[in-house]
Amino acid sequence: MLKCTRCGREYPLNEPYQRCECGEPLELELFKGLPGIGRRVWERFSQFFPFELDLELSLGEGDTPLTKAKHLSKELGVRLYLKNETLNPTWSFKDRGTFVGIHRALELGFKRIGTVSTGNMAASVAAYGARFGFETFILLPSNIAEEKLKALALYGAKIIKVRGDYGELYYKSLEFGRDRGIYFINSDDPFRVEGYKSISFEIIEDVTPDYVLIPTSSGGLFRGIVKGFLELKESELIEELPKFVVIQAEGCSPICSAFYEERQKIERFENPHTIAHAIENPYPPSGNAVLRLLRKLEGLCVSVDDKEILSAQRALGEEGIFVQPASATSIAALKKLRENGTVEKGAKVVSILTGSGIKTLHQVKAPNVEDGELSE
Repeated sequence: MLKCTRCGREYPLNEPYQRCECGEPLELELFKGLPGIGRRVWERFSQFFPFELDLELSLGEGDTPLTKAKHLSKELGVRLYLKNETLNPTWSFKDRGTFVGIHRALELGFKRIGTVSTGNMAASVAAYGARFGFETFILLPSNIAEEKLKALALYGAKIIKVRGDYGELYYKSLEFGRDRGIYFINSDDPFRVEGYKSISFEIIEDVTPDYVLIPTSSGGLFRGIVKGFLELKESELIEELPKFVVIQAEGCSPICSAFYEERQKIERFENPHTIAHAIENPYPPSGNAVLRLLRKLEGLCVSVDDKEILSAQRALGEEGIFVQPASATSIAALKKLRENGTVEKGAKVVSILTGSGIKTLHQVKAPNVEDGELSE
């Protein structure tokens, strides 16, 4: 069954339900199981997924490295581990959710899929739609960067630029899909959330963290990672949960604003503006669900400004990893949390690096280049 994250109302699995009548997102029950043997995370943790996954159609998503940060660990006085999601097939964590979500579309008999995206999810759904043989529809905001459009060119998807508020496009797309027989694998689809659990499973194979820092836009990634850890605890594979930290950009921080002001619901963030476009969602569809989880699990919410984000992006470059600005927000937040003493010295911290900097080259200044000759 699917269950509402707020009111608890249940919905059957044989219909394409994604949100409750009360307006809040749905999710699957907690799974219990034991890890097995397998080369892929989908095999090792197969008992934790809602159906058997066809690995022959996988593009190699998941099983990304958890790298110890050499310089930043020393600078910040913690044991910092970087979960490098830039190494997924379309260079972001979205591929994990798309892989599971597209199986849901197959299970329900759909032949058409779609998504609403600022870039990362568009590339992911377009690529997997081509791989699985779906007719694919990508709805993009009208101000999408040209380089992100080019990244979609080879997949054969139908690309539609839509004027209007990005936060509203999510809800309009669900109506559009119902009218036209399109399954929209949007940001917090219940089965996309199931795919994101795999990050938690991989983390725990390497380290038991004290903190997990998660750049957050719609809230689907945060919900998936939390759900994964909850299932690990329910299965008695870990004793304690880490402290979960939502990270947002100050220029678009509807979840953190509600958290700081102790509101029960998010409000639309007016006039969003940040360099971290991948998390620039003024009205995140899982915002209220994230707030509920933060309060229930005593989590944290931190917002950072563009200057701090760019500084953190450069710091990650010194670790040998090129990320988009949204990914760097977690490092900027960690610096704040260390400065104010919230994160203790020596703590084990995992930062989720959500997407590659190669997707945002227009935001990067060219380096200084010297002319010269090599002499013998």
